Amino acid sequence: MAERLPHEKGFHVSWDQLHRDARALAWRLDGKGPDNGAWKAIVGITRGGMVPAAIIARGLNIRIIDTISVKGYNHQTQSDPVVIKAPQDDLMGADGEGILVIDDLVDSGRTLELVRRLYPKAHFATVYAKPKGREQVDTFITEVSQDTWIFFPWDMALQYVQPYRGTD
Repeated sequence: MAERLPHEKGFHVSWDQLHRDARALAWRLDGKGPDNGAWKAIVGITRGGMVPAAIIARGLNIRIIDTISVKGYNHQTQSDPVVIKAPQDDLMGADGEGILVIDDLVDSGRTLELVRRLYPKAHFATVYAKPKGREQVDTFITEVSQDTWIFFPWDMALQYVQPYRGTD
């Protein structure tokens, strides 16, 4: 069987679905933090983790939010992940204890592996997980197959589509 193109086995996520799934992740994380169930702060992995991080921060009433920017893709090709912006040192402490690190998806696991090396005691949560990266995630909502390409709402645009049977 010929290899599929990324769009041929796609999982299209709408804004509504992402919001429901991120809220479900917040429910799953509620009361699981190390400080009487509370988390110290949220760190969203940019760019995909920013939207779920905001939804989860609101759901868990967490007001301290920072980001870590990791570049692991060049267009749709994976490359070695590199931190291009780290969160505040005083927030993260020596090991990230009490910090909730959020991303939209774990694919190969390389991005989370890098961040986990920096902050080994942080809790890592993603909305979606693929099998190769699954071991890098502490909490997630939906697992999809490794060969599924997830189309997030920020990667899509509404546009006119021609009818299948011509135009009248």
